[in-house]
Amino acid sequence: MRKHIVVKTLIVVGCIILISGIIFVAQSKSKIGPNTSFMYSNPQWTVNGFAISVIGLIVLACGIIIQSIKNV
Repeated sequence: MRKHIVVKTLIVVGCIILISGIIFVAQSKSKIGPNTSFMYSNPQWTVNGFAISVIGLIVLACGIIIQSIKNV
């Protein structure tokens, strides 16, 4: 039962981090967000957003892998 909670948590947190990274990239590319934001049209946040997205993808992949191993 405890592994089930950990796996679900990893998947949800991974999704949230991945979506946040995508939003940061879109905002740094001037696609979304207010013009007054410090991330708006800021190339440094493009790099940060991609790094955050990769971290989210890794956390999500760990959750999916653990879930698939558990089901075997």
